[in-house]
Amino acid sequence: MKVFKFGGASVKDAAGVKNVVNVLDKVGKGATLVVVSAMGKTTNALEVVVKQYINKDPKLKLSIDYLKDFHRNILEDLFEDKNHSIFDKVEAIFNDLSTLLDRNKSPKYDFIYDQVVSYGEMTSTTILSAYLDYKGFTNEWLDVRNLIKTDSTYRDAKVDWKATKKAIKEQVSTTGLSITQGFIGSDTNNFTTTLGREGSDYTGGIFAYCLNAENLSIWKDVPGVLNGDPRVFEDTVLLNQISYEEAIELAFYGASVIHPKTLQPLQQKEIPLYVKSFMNLENSGTAVSKGQTLEPFVPCFIVKKNQVLISLSSLDFSFIVEENISDIFRLFHKYQIKVDLIQNTAISFSVCIDNKFGHLEELISELKNDFSVSYEENVSLYTIRHFNDEAAKQLEEGKHILLKQRGTETYQIITKETL
Repeated sequence: MKVFKFGGASVKDAAGVKNVVNVLDKVGKGATLVVVSAMGKTTNALEVVVKQYINKDPKLKLSIDYLKDFHRNILEDLFEDKNHSIFDKVEAIFNDLSTLLDRNKSPKYDFIYDQVVSYGEMTSTTILSAYLDYKGFTNEWLDVRNLIKTDSTYRDAKVDWKATKKAIKEQVSTTGLSITQGFIGSDTNNFTTTLGREGSDYTGGIFAYCLNAENLSIWKDVPGVLNGDPRVFEDTVLLNQISYEEAIELAFYGASVIHPKTLQPLQQKEIPLYVKSFMNLENSGTAVSKGQTLEPFVPCFIVKKNQVLISLSSLDFSFIVEENISDIFRLFHKYQIKVDLIQNTAISFSVCIDNKFGHLEELISELKNDFSVSYEENVSLYTIRHFNDEAAKQLEEGKHILLKQRGTETYQIITKETL
Protein backbone atom coordinates (compact mmCIF):
# COMPACT_ATOMS: atom_id res chain seq x y z
CA MET A 1 0.00 0.00 0.00
CA LYS A 2 1.30 3.41 -1.01
CA VAL A 3 -0.01 6.86 -0.08
CA PHE A 4 0.38 9.79 -2.47
CA LYS A 5 -0.34 13.41 -1.66
CA PHE A 6 -0.86 16.02 -4.38
CA GLY A 7 -0.97 19.69 -3.37
CA GLY A 8 -2.91 22.56 -4.87
CA ALA A 9 -0.17 23.43 -7.37
CA SER A 10 -0.41 19.95 -8.90
CA VAL A 11 -4.15 20.33 -9.65
CA LYS A 12 -4.29 24.08 -10.30
CA ASP A 13 -5.69 23.63 -13.82
CA ALA A 14 -6.78 21.01 -16.33
CA ALA A 15 -3.20 20.30 -17.40
CA GLY A 16 -2.33 19.63 -13.77
CA VAL A 17 -5.20 17.15 -13.35
CA LYS A 18 -4.11 15.37 -16.53
CA ASN A 19 -0.57 15.20 -15.19
CA VAL A 20 -1.74 13.66 -11.89
CA VAL A 21 -3.49 10.94 -13.91
CA ASN A 22 -0.25 10.43 -15.84
CA VAL A 23 1.71 10.08 -12.59
CA LEU A 24 -0.78 7.54 -11.24
CA ASP A 25 -0.72 5.64 -14.54
CA LYS A 26 3.06 5.28 -14.31
CA VAL A 27 3.70 4.78 -10.59
CA GLY A 28 0.52 4.13 -8.63
CA LYS A 29 -2.69 2.67 -10.12
CA GLY A 30 -3.25 -0.10 -7.58
CA ALA A 31 -3.02 -0.42 -3.80
CA THR A 32 -2.72 3.37 -3.65
CA LEU A 33 -4.55 6.01 -1.65
CA VAL A 34 -4.34 9.52 -3.09
CA VAL A 35 -4.76 12.60 -0.87
CA VAL A 36 -5.57 15.78 -2.79
CA SER A 37 -5.62 19.46 -1.81
CA ALA A 38 -7.92 22.18 -3.15
CA MET A 39 -7.15 23.39 -6.67
CA GLY A 40 -4.63 26.20 -7.01
CA LYS A 41 -5.47 29.11 -4.71
CA THR A 42 -9.01 27.91 -3.93
CA THR A 43 -8.42 27.81 -0.16
CA ASN A 44 -7.33 31.46 -0.24
CA ALA A 45 -10.46 32.35 -2.20
CA LEU A 46 -12.66 30.47 0.29
CA GLU A 47 -10.99 32.35 3.15
CA VAL A 48 -12.18 35.53 1.43
CA VAL A 49 -15.68 34.02 1.31
CA VAL A 50 -15.55 33.43 5.08
CA LYS A 51 -14.52 37.03 5.78
CA GLN A 52 -17.17 38.41 3.44
CA TYR A 53 -19.83 36.26 5.09
CA ILE A 54 -18.80 37.39 8.59
CA ASN A 55 -18.73 41.04 7.49
CA LYS A 56 -21.99 40.76 5.50
CA ASP A 57 -20.11 41.94 2.42
CA PRO A 58 -22.40 42.25 -0.65
CA LYS A 59 -19.58 40.86 -2.83
CA LEU A 60 -20.04 37.41 -1.24
CA LYS A 61 -22.15 36.00 -4.09
CA LEU A 62 -19.62 37.27 -6.65
CA SER A 63 -16.83 35.43 -4.82
CA ILE A 64 -18.77 32.17 -4.85
CA ASP A 65 -19.64 32.66 -8.53
CA TYR A 66 -15.94 33.24 -9.25
CA LEU A 67 -15.10 29.88 -7.66
CA LYS A 68 -17.87 28.17 -9.63
CA ASP A 69 -16.53 29.62 -12.88
CA PHE A 70 -12.93 28.71 -12.00
CA HIS A 71 -13.83 25.05 -11.50
CA ARG A 72 -16.25 24.96 -14.44
CA ASN A 73 -13.50 26.21 -16.77
CA ILE A 74 -11.29 23.34 -15.61
CA LEU A 75 -14.14 20.89 -16.25
CA GLU A 76 -14.68 22.23 -19.75
CA ASP A 77 -10.99 21.68 -20.53
CA LEU A 78 -11.10 18.13 -19.13
CA PHE A 79 -14.39 16.70 -20.40
CA GLU A 80 -15.37 16.79 -24.07
CA ASP A 81 -18.85 15.63 -23.10
CA LYS A 82 -20.44 18.81 -21.74
CA ASN A 83 -23.40 16.74 -20.49
CA HIS A 84 -21.18 14.65 -18.23
CA SER A 85 -22.65 14.29 -14.74
CA ILE A 86 -19.59 15.94 -13.17
CA PHE A 87 -20.87 19.37 -14.26
CA ASP A 88 -24.02 18.93 -12.19
CA LYS A 89 -22.05 17.45 -9.28
CA VAL A 90 -19.74 20.47 -9.02
CA GLU A 91 -22.69 22.86 -9.40
CA ALA A 92 -24.39 21.01 -6.54
CA ILE A 93 -21.31 21.37 -4.32
CA PHE A 94 -21.34 25.16 -4.65
CA ASN A 95 -25.12 25.32 -4.24
CA ASP A 96 -24.61 23.38 -1.00
CA LEU A 97 -22.02 25.97 0.09
CA SER A 98 -24.54 28.78 -0.49
CA THR A 99 -27.21 26.84 1.44
CA LEU A 100 -24.79 26.30 4.32
CA LEU A 101 -24.14 30.04 4.59
CA ASP A 102 -27.85 30.84 4.39
CA ARG A 103 -28.71 28.41 7.20
CA ASN A 104 -25.72 28.83 9.49
CA LYS A 105 -26.57 29.99 13.00
CA SER A 106 -23.10 29.90 14.57
CA PRO A 107 -21.31 33.25 15.10
CA LYS A 108 -17.95 31.53 15.69
CA TYR A 109 -15.38 32.40 13.05
CA ASP A 110 -13.28 29.24 13.46
CA PHE A 111 -16.33 26.98 13.13
CA ILE A 112 -17.57 28.79 10.01
CA TYR A 113 -14.04 28.74 8.56
CA ASP A 114 -13.80 24.96 8.73
CA GLN A 115 -17.24 24.36 7.24
CA VAL A 116 -16.51 26.69 4.30
CA VAL A 117 -12.89 26.06 3.32
CA SER A 118 -13.45 22.29 3.18
CA TYR A 119 -15.43 22.79 -0.04
CA GLY A 120 -12.15 23.26 -1.91
CA GLU A 121 -10.99 19.71 -1.23
CA MET A 122 -14.45 18.25 -1.76
CA THR A 123 -14.54 19.83 -5.22
CA SER A 124 -11.00 18.96 -6.32
CA THR A 125 -11.33 15.29 -5.38
CA THR A 126 -14.75 14.99 -7.00
CA ILE A 127 -13.27 16.33 -10.24
CA LEU A 128 -10.15 14.14 -10.12
CA SER A 129 -12.14 10.99 -9.33
CA ALA A 130 -14.56 11.66 -12.20
CA TYR A 131 -11.71 12.36 -14.63
CA LEU A 132 -9.96 9.13 -13.64
CA ASP A 133 -13.20 7.25 -14.37
CA TYR A 134 -13.51 9.16 -17.65
CA LYS A 135 -10.04 7.92 -18.63
CA GLY A 136 -10.74 4.33 -17.64
CA PHE A 137 -9.09 4.26 -14.21
CA THR A 138 -11.37 2.56 -11.71
CA ASN A 139 -11.21 4.36 -8.39
CA GLU A 140 -13.19 4.91 -5.21
CA TRP A 141 -13.95 8.42 -3.96
CA LEU A 142 -13.85 8.57 -0.15
CA ASP A 143 -15.19 11.30 2.11
CA VAL A 144 -12.31 11.83 4.55
CA ARG A 145 -14.75 13.19 7.13
CA ASN A 146 -15.94 9.61 7.64
CA LEU A 147 -12.34 8.47 8.19
CA ILE A 148 -10.33 11.06 10.10
CA LYS A 149 -12.11 11.79 13.37
CA THR A 150 -11.01 14.70 15.54
CA ASP A 151 -11.91 16.84 18.50
CA SER A 152 -13.76 20.14 18.02
CA THR A 153 -10.75 22.48 17.97
CA TYR A 154 -11.77 24.15 14.73
CA ARG A 155 -8.92 25.26 12.42
CA ASP A 156 -6.41 23.15 14.39
CA ALA A 157 -8.19 19.90 15.21
CA LYS A 158 -6.51 17.09 17.16
CA VAL A 159 -6.84 13.58 15.72
CA ASP A 160 -8.75 10.92 17.63
CA TRP A 161 -6.35 8.15 16.69
CA LYS A 162 -8.43 5.25 18.02
CA ALA A 163 -11.57 6.22 16.09
CA THR A 164 -9.54 7.16 13.00
CA LYS A 165 -7.64 3.86 12.85
CA LYS A 166 -10.88 1.91 13.21
CA ALA A 167 -12.64 3.87 10.46
CA ILE A 168 -9.73 3.64 8.01
CA LYS A 169 -9.27 -0.08 8.62
CA GLU A 170 -12.97 -0.74 7.98
CA GLN A 171 -13.52 1.57 5.01
CA VAL A 172 -10.33 1.89 2.93
CA SER A 173 -9.43 -0.70 0.31
CA THR A 174 -5.83 -1.89 0.45
CA THR A 175 -5.88 -3.21 -3.11
CA GLY A 176 -7.54 -0.59 -5.31
CA LEU A 177 -7.10 3.10 -6.11
CA SER A 178 -8.80 5.48 -3.67
CA ILE A 179 -9.14 9.28 -3.86
CA THR A 180 -9.74 11.41 -0.76
CA GLN A 181 -9.31 14.90 0.64
CA GLY A 182 -6.43 16.40 2.56
CA PHE A 183 -6.61 18.93 5.39
CA ILE A 184 -10.07 18.03 6.73
CA GLY A 185 -11.81 15.65 9.14
CA SER A 186 -14.89 15.71 11.36
CA ASP A 187 -15.71 15.82 15.06
CA THR A 188 -18.08 13.65 17.11
CA ASN A 189 -21.03 15.79 15.96
CA ASN A 190 -19.98 15.21 12.32
CA PHE A 191 -19.18 18.89 11.82
CA THR A 192 -16.24 19.45 9.48
CA THR A 193 -12.90 20.26 11.10
CA THR A 194 -9.52 21.16 9.62
CA LEU A 195 -6.06 20.03 10.68
CA GLY A 196 -4.33 23.40 10.30
CA ARG A 197 -3.32 25.35 7.20
CA GLU A 198 -1.37 23.24 4.70
CA GLY A 199 -2.51 20.17 6.65
CA SER A 200 -2.87 17.86 3.63
CA ASP A 201 0.65 16.53 4.18
CA TYR A 202 -0.42 15.56 7.69
CA THR A 203 -3.45 13.77 6.24
CA GLY A 204 -1.06 11.70 4.14
CA GLY A 205 0.95 10.84 7.26
CA ILE A 206 -2.21 9.80 9.13
CA PHE A 207 -3.29 7.44 6.33
CA ALA A 208 0.22 6.01 5.90
CA TYR A 209 0.34 5.23 9.62
CA CYS A 210 -3.13 3.70 9.82
CA LEU A 211 -2.66 1.63 6.64
CA ASN A 212 0.90 0.50 7.50
CA ALA A 213 1.85 1.90 4.12
CA GLU A 214 5.08 1.02 2.35
CA ASN A 215 5.78 4.74 1.95
CA LEU A 216 4.28 8.21 1.63
CA SER A 217 5.12 10.32 -1.42
CA ILE A 218 4.41 14.06 -1.45
CA TRP A 219 4.34 15.38 -5.01
CA LYS A 220 5.45 19.01 -5.36
CA ASP A 221 6.32 21.60 -7.98
CA VAL A 222 9.91 21.59 -6.67
CA PRO A 223 12.50 18.80 -7.13
CA GLY A 224 12.36 17.84 -3.43
CA VAL A 225 13.41 19.39 -0.14
CA LEU A 226 15.85 22.22 -0.84
CA ASN A 227 18.19 23.84 1.68
CA GLY A 228 16.17 27.07 1.31
CA ASP A 229 13.16 28.54 -0.43
CA PRO A 230 14.46 29.48 -3.90
CA ARG A 231 12.05 32.45 -3.95
CA VAL A 232 13.95 33.93 -0.99
CA PHE A 233 17.46 32.46 -0.99
CA GLU A 234 19.95 32.21 -3.84
CA ASP A 235 21.88 29.14 -4.99
CA THR A 236 19.73 26.57 -3.19
CA VAL A 237 20.62 22.88 -3.44
CA LEU A 238 18.57 19.69 -3.28
CA LEU A 239 18.83 17.64 -0.09
CA ASN A 240 19.00 14.06 -1.33
CA GLN A 241 18.33 12.50 2.05
CA ILE A 242 17.56 13.59 5.60
CA SER A 243 16.54 11.88 8.83
CA TYR A 244 13.11 12.14 10.43
CA GLU A 245 14.67 14.15 13.25
CA GLU A 246 16.25 16.67 10.90
CA ALA A 247 13.07 16.98 8.84
CA ILE A 248 11.08 17.62 12.03
CA GLU A 249 13.57 20.33 13.02
CA LEU A 250 13.31 21.99 9.61
CA ALA A 251 9.51 21.81 9.64
CA PHE A 252 9.34 23.19 13.19
CA TYR A 253 11.41 26.23 12.22
CA GLY A 254 9.15 26.89 9.26
CA ALA A 255 10.42 25.00 6.21
CA SER A 256 7.34 25.01 4.00
CA VAL A 257 7.93 21.81 2.04
CA ILE A 258 6.75 19.45 4.80
CA HIS A 259 3.98 20.13 7.32
CA PRO A 260 5.40 19.89 10.88
CA LYS A 261 2.96 17.18 12.08
CA THR A 262 3.43 14.92 9.06
CA LEU A 263 6.57 13.20 10.28
CA GLN A 264 5.46 12.11 13.75
CA PRO A 265 3.19 9.23 12.69
CA LEU A 266 5.65 8.17 9.98
CA GLN A 267 8.55 8.03 12.43
CA GLN A 268 6.62 5.80 14.82
CA LYS A 269 6.37 3.05 12.22
CA GLU A 270 9.53 3.97 10.28
CA ILE A 271 7.57 4.62 7.09
CA PRO A 272 9.78 6.39 4.51
CA LEU A 273 8.69 9.74 3.11
CA TYR A 274 9.61 10.85 -0.41
CA VAL A 275 9.26 14.44 -1.57
CA LYS A 276 9.26 14.38 -5.37
CA SER A 277 8.53 16.53 -8.38
CA PHE A 278 5.30 15.86 -10.27
CA MET A 279 6.98 17.53 -13.27
CA ASN A 280 9.93 15.12 -13.40
CA LEU A 281 9.06 11.54 -12.47
CA GLU A 282 12.59 10.32 -13.14
CA ASN A 283 13.99 12.50 -10.36
CA SER A 284 14.54 10.65 -7.09
CA GLY A 285 13.68 13.74 -5.02
CA THR A 286 14.36 13.73 -1.28
CA ALA A 287 14.15 10.65 0.93
CA VAL A 288 13.26 11.09 4.60
CA SER A 289 13.82 8.02 6.77
CA LYS A 290 15.36 6.70 9.95
CA GLY A 291 18.95 7.64 10.69
CA GLN A 292 19.76 9.17 7.30
CA THR A 293 22.43 11.81 7.57
CA LEU A 294 21.86 15.16 5.90
CA GLU A 295 23.22 14.74 2.39
CA PRO A 296 24.74 16.97 1.24
CA PHE A 297 25.67 18.45 4.61
CA VAL A 298 25.03 22.17 4.01
CA PRO A 299 23.50 25.04 5.97
CA CYS A 300 19.70 25.08 5.65
CA PHE A 301 17.96 28.48 5.45
CA ILE A 302 14.39 29.10 6.59
CA VAL A 303 12.28 32.25 6.84
CA LYS A 304 8.92 32.85 8.49
CA LYS A 305 7.39 36.21 7.64
CA ASN A 306 4.53 38.16 9.22
CA GLN A 307 5.55 37.17 12.74
CA VAL A 308 5.17 39.21 15.95
CA LEU A 309 7.99 39.97 18.41
CA ILE A 310 6.65 40.46 21.95
CA SER A 311 8.87 41.78 24.74
CA LEU A 312 7.73 41.56 28.37
CA SER A 313 9.22 42.90 31.58
CA SER A 314 7.91 42.86 35.13
CA LEU A 315 6.05 45.96 36.26
CA ASP A 316 8.08 46.21 39.49
CA PHE A 317 11.46 45.17 37.96
CA SER A 318 11.33 41.85 39.83
CA PHE A 319 12.72 38.68 38.27
CA ILE A 320 10.65 36.83 35.67
CA VAL A 321 10.63 33.33 37.14
CA GLU A 322 8.96 29.98 36.50
CA GLU A 323 5.56 31.08 37.80
CA ASN A 324 5.51 34.10 35.47
CA ILE A 325 6.57 32.03 32.49
CA SER A 326 3.90 29.45 33.29
CA ASP A 327 1.24 32.19 33.27
CA ILE A 328 2.55 33.53 29.95
CA PHE A 329 2.37 30.14 28.27
CA ARG A 330 -1.10 29.52 29.66
CA LEU A 331 -2.20 32.60 27.73
CA PHE A 332 -0.39 31.44 24.60
CA HIS A 333 -2.33 28.17 24.81
CA LYS A 334 -5.61 29.98 25.49
CA TYR A 335 -5.24 32.13 22.37
CA GLN A 336 -3.76 29.41 20.10
CA ILE A 337 -0.44 31.20 19.77
CA LYS A 338 2.51 29.28 18.33
CA VAL A 339 5.87 30.30 19.81
CA ASP A 340 8.82 30.14 17.41
CA LEU A 341 11.62 31.65 19.51
CA ILE A 342 12.18 32.45 23.19
CA GLN A 343 14.84 34.66 24.78
CA ASN A 344 14.87 35.78 28.40
CA THR A 345 16.99 37.59 30.95
CA ALA A 346 16.41 38.08 34.68
CA ILE A 347 13.80 40.82 34.18
CA SER A 348 12.72 40.47 30.55
CA PHE A 349 11.14 37.82 28.35
CA SER A 350 10.95 37.99 24.54
CA VAL A 351 9.10 35.68 22.17
CA CYS A 352 8.57 35.54 18.44
CA ILE A 353 5.06 34.24 17.74
CA ASP A 354 2.80 33.30 14.86
CA ASN A 355 -0.57 35.06 15.11
CA LYS A 356 -2.29 32.85 12.53
CA PHE A 357 -5.58 32.73 14.47
CA GLY A 358 -5.74 36.53 14.89
CA HIS A 359 -5.92 36.65 18.70
CA LEU A 360 -3.01 39.08 19.23
CA GLU A 361 -5.11 41.94 20.63
CA GLU A 362 -6.76 39.76 23.27
CA LEU A 363 -3.38 38.27 24.22
CA ILE A 364 -1.69 41.67 24.59
CA SER A 365 -4.62 42.98 26.64
CA GLU A 366 -4.28 40.15 29.17
CA LEU A 367 -0.49 40.32 29.30
CA LYS A 368 -0.68 44.02 30.20
CA ASN A 369 -2.43 43.10 33.44
CA ASP A 370 0.84 41.71 34.80
CA PHE A 371 3.67 42.92 32.58
CA SER A 372 5.05 45.89 30.76
CA VAL A 373 4.48 44.92 27.13
CA SER A 374 5.92 46.09 23.83
CA TYR A 375 5.49 44.34 20.51
CA GLU A 376 6.48 44.65 16.87
CA GLU A 377 4.30 43.21 14.13
CA ASN A 378 5.31 42.09 10.62
CA VAL A 379 8.77 40.93 11.58
CA SER A 380 10.63 38.08 9.87
CA LEU A 381 12.25 35.15 11.65
CA TYR A 382 15.27 33.73 9.83
CA THR A 383 16.77 30.40 10.88
CA ILE A 384 19.91 28.59 9.74
CA ARG A 385 20.27 24.93 10.65
CA HIS A 386 23.90 23.69 10.63
CA PHE A 387 25.15 27.25 10.27
CA ASN A 388 28.71 28.41 9.86
CA ASP A 389 30.17 31.90 10.19
CA GLU A 390 29.98 32.53 6.46
CA ALA A 391 26.28 31.56 6.30
CA ALA A 392 25.47 33.74 9.34
CA LYS A 393 27.28 36.72 7.85
CA GLN A 394 25.52 36.24 4.54
CA LEU A 395 22.12 36.10 6.24
CA GLU A 396 22.69 39.25 8.32
CA GLU A 397 23.83 41.38 5.41
CA GLY A 398 21.59 44.41 4.81
CA LYS A 399 19.05 43.50 7.50
CA HIS A 400 17.79 45.50 10.49
CA ILE A 401 18.19 42.94 13.30
CA LEU A 402 15.91 43.19 16.35
CA LEU A 403 17.05 40.01 18.11
CA LYS A 404 19.71 37.37 17.60
CA GLN A 405 20.09 33.86 19.03
CA ARG A 406 22.94 31.45 18.44
CA GLY A 407 23.05 27.80 19.50
CA THR A 408 25.25 24.82 18.65
CA GLU A 409 23.43 23.88 15.44
CA THR A 410 20.89 26.66 14.99
CA TYR A 411 21.27 30.37 14.34
CA GLN A 412 18.25 32.72 14.36
CA ILE A 413 17.65 36.42 13.80
CA ILE A 414 14.47 38.49 13.89
CA THR A 415 14.43 41.35 11.41
CA LYS A 416 12.22 44.27 10.50
CA GLU A 417 11.98 45.53 6.95
CA THR A 418 13.19 49.13 6.65
CA LEU A 419 11.63 51.54 4.16
